[in-house]
Formats: sequence, structure tokens, C-alpha cells
Amino acid sequence: MRFGILGPLELRTEDGAPVDPGGPRPRALLTLLLLAPGRPVSTGRLTEGLYGSEPPAGAANALQSQISRLRRRLAPHAEIEAVPAGYRLAVPPESVDAHHFGLLTAQGRAALAAGDHRHAAALLRDALALWRGPALPDLPDARAEATRLEELRLAAVGDRIEADLALGGGPELVAELRALLAAHPLRERLHGQLMRALHAAGRPAEALTVYEEARRRLADELGTDPSPELAALHLELLQGTRADARPRVPVQLTRFVGREEELARIRALLADPGSRLVTLTGPGGAGKTRLAVETATAHARVCFVELAPLGDGARIPYAVLGALGVREGFPGARDGRHGPVAGRPGGP
Repeated sequence: MRFGILGPLELRTEDGAPVDPGGPRPRALLTLLLLAPGRPVSTGRLTEGLYGSEPPAGAANALQSQISRLRRRLAPHAEIEAVPAGYRLAVPPESVDAHHFGLLTAQGRAALAAGDHRHAAALLRDALALWRGPALPDLPDARAEATRLEELRLAAVGDRIEADLALGGGPELVAELRALLAAHPLRERLHGQLMRALHAAGRPAEALTVYEEARRRLADELGTDPSPELAALHLELLQGTRADARPRVPVQLTRFVGREEELARIRALLADPGSRLVTLTGPGGAGKTRLAVETATAHARVCFVELAPLGDGARIPYAVLGALGVREGFPGARDGRHGPVAGRPGGP
């Protein structure tokens, strides 16, 4: 059986058929049990959740009656067991969307930390898709737990945006980030992400304005200055450098199907310490660029240099050095005596 509490309480059997848990009291009772699937919930916690901090006389008997009715509605798909400490809903945690959400977000955050941005974005999107509305609406007095879940959701949204930015996103994230900041104006992470998205969209002046707005709001409402991280990002934008020193791999609008043999061969060459340069050759339109891009997305640190617009081969060294963030002090960078520096993604 599958249970949903990230939105209105939802129960479905394994074949997808909905199950009606009953009215407000049974729904609240089941929600309390679903917050700790497979673990005992004390009768005191259940009674308080149903009747408040001052339960009426006979609340213990009323709780037993509610448990009996709920058992009948859940049978034979799930069982509520009486235990010494109270009651236990005998279902695996992964059958509850809130717990499945926590598992997916943890995996997504680990992939993000490992530099696997595409996998991280997919995991986090799957996690966020589990939300059907505000958490725990059938348990209105559980404000602390609902707030905790909402904080986890916002953190997952921020991680997903981080993955999208790392994959070359920017312009398409601006509207979403502005909406998030309208609802959460004191979250510095969102300010920083909006600055990066605007900069990636070719709107650096707006990115700087976002910083000034954040600085004023933090000073007015919290009496604090922006964090060192946000201030450093502002300085980078003022100096005309990108928030990430290396251009990102372009985001592809279509799925990549096939060519697994070529991808495996390229990856093997890149993993070989003796390979200082890997070149893809072939006639025009054969898909060399797409193959290179798909290979590059699997690496945490990749510098993408667009050479197609260059009409003069002598400009290639400047394009490569510029993409690497080297502006001055590199021998030959000014007179073109040195050729382009090339290496495997993330290498020297």
C-alpha cells in the first residue's frame, strides 16, 4: 500500500486503487501514525494530536474506537498493531511519500556533492514531484512537523536549482527564483542563485541589483550584512568574472540515444593517465560536438570552449585561456606564440 502526506492524505493499494480512510478524525489519526511508519506512537501523542493538550473525559476510549474503525478501513492492506507504548502502523517507511522524499533528496544531494549534476537534478525532480500540496493538511496542529517538511522541500528546490545552474541553466531559472524570493526574501542562497542565473542570461546589471536588494533587506530586517559567500559572488560579478570561473557545458534540449560504444571508448581514453589529448574527428554533421558534450557532462569539472565562432585560428589560444580565467601573466598569451592548452576534462 502507498501513503501520501505531502498534500491531502492519500491511500492507494498496490494496484493503484484509492482507499477512503474516513472523516477528519481517522485522517488525522492515520497521519500521526504515518509520521513514524513501522515505529510505535504513544497513546499520549495520538490523543494530543486528535484532541489537543486538554483532551476530554473518555478520550482514551474514544482513541481505541477510532483505532478499531481505522483498522477495518485499512484491512487487509495494512495493519495497526497494539504495542506496549501505544500503536504501530506496520508498513515499511518507503511506502510513505514523505520518507521516500527524504531518501531521494539525500541521494540527490550526494550526487550533487560528487559533481554528477545530471543525476542529481533527476533525483531531486523525482523527489519534488511527490509533493501534491502543503504537507500534513489533515493534521492542522502539527505546525512544527509541517514546517520541518517544508524546510526540507525548499532545501531540495535549492539543490535542484544548483544542479541546473551547473548544467548550464540560467535564463529559464530567473522567473522561478524571483517567485521563490518573493515568498522567502531572507534566504541568501536564493539571492546568490538568482545573481548567477541573471549573469548566465547576460543580465549582469540586474545581478548586481539583486545583491543590493539583498544587502538592504538583510540590514533592515535582521541587522546583518550579507554572508562572505554572497559578498564574494558580488565581487566576482563586479570584476566581470563569472560566478563559476569555467564556462559550463551547454544544456541539451533533446535526449541522447545510442552511441554507447563510442562514449565508452572516449571515457576509457580520458581515464587513461597517459592520454593528454583526445580528439574527435569525422565529417560535418556526424555528431562530434554532441558526443563531446555528453561525455563532458559525466565529469565534475569541465571547461567548455566554443571555437565555432572563431574565424582566425590565431585566436584559439585567447579563447582557451579566457575560458580558463587566465587574463594576464601567461607567457605568450599576448603575442599568440603559444598554441592552445588542451587536456582531459578537469585536468591541467
